[in-house]
Amino acid sequence: MKTPVFTGSGVAIVTPFKDGKVNFEKLAELIDFQIKGGTSSIIICGTTGESATQSLEEHAATVDFCVKHTKGRVPVIAGAGSNDTMASKYLCQHAEKSGADALLIVTPYYNKATQKGLIKHYTTLADCVNIPIILYNVPSRTGCGFTAETYYELSKHPNINGVKEASGNFTLVNTAMSMCGDDLYFWSGNDSDALPMMSLGAKGVISVIANLMPELTAKICEYALNEDFVSARKLHLEYVQLMESMFIEVNPIPIKTAMNLVGMDAGELRLPLCEMEPANLEKLKKAMRAKGFKV
Repeated sequence: MKTPVFTGSGVAIVTPFKDGKVNFEKLAELIDFQIKGGTSSIIICGTTGESATQSLEEHAATVDFCVKHTKGRVPVIAGAGSNDTMASKYLCQHAEKSGADALLIVTPYYNKATQKGLIKHYTTLADCVNIPIILYNVPSRTGCGFTAETYYELSKHPNINGVKEASGNFTLVNTAMSMCGDDLYFWSGNDSDALPMMSLGAKGVISVIANLMPELTAKICEYALNEDFVSARKLHLEYVQLMESMFIEVNPIPIKTAMNLVGMDAGELRLPLCEMEPANLEKLKKAMRAKGFKV
């Protein structure tokens, strides 16, 4: 039996860019805002952090900064995924040296690895570090995903702690949870799926909307972890439309836009991500106004 890296609401934190560089001063403010709001873990340089547009050196510097600024107040989980196993190995080993508490490793995008290839990829990475790894399944973005059988095989490795599940495939989640038990923990990778996944036993969420409303996701997770599903459901349904509005264009375009609309200065998007289409921007503003935001 393993111990989960964290329970509750983890934030897939945005990376604030300014004039083409990481705005570390603003990143410090955002980290403090999250911890004050009840966030249980900071996930740095993930999809929402636009890691795909960062160089290895910039990625490493961002992880370094996050670990140093967080100062152990909550666990730091460093994104370390790549479509190149050796590049991912570099990021994993660097994050461990930086003092990160765990790693988040997305399936190798574009290559579309077989299940055998996924097992070899993750085993290679798990063998090269001594901190826990959270797998990341998001086939809509990567072009490949896990089967329940592959989850089971990977769960046998002592360094593979769990998975951020963003496939939306509840048949897969049910089967994998049944097969893996406490050898592989699950976190929802979609805010709108967090409550139903937690009702099955997931340990929380790696959240996008927490960038804007950390207290919301922390409270939903608190209710669900305490098995107060009536309160959790009420809060979830009250905000689910706002959660879904954060995905009317590809993440992190809407969440960064929302943060900028309320003065949080999340900064620029990096190409090929760009500003929202006007019609979608109005939909986002409408969803935010409905929940009391002045935009």
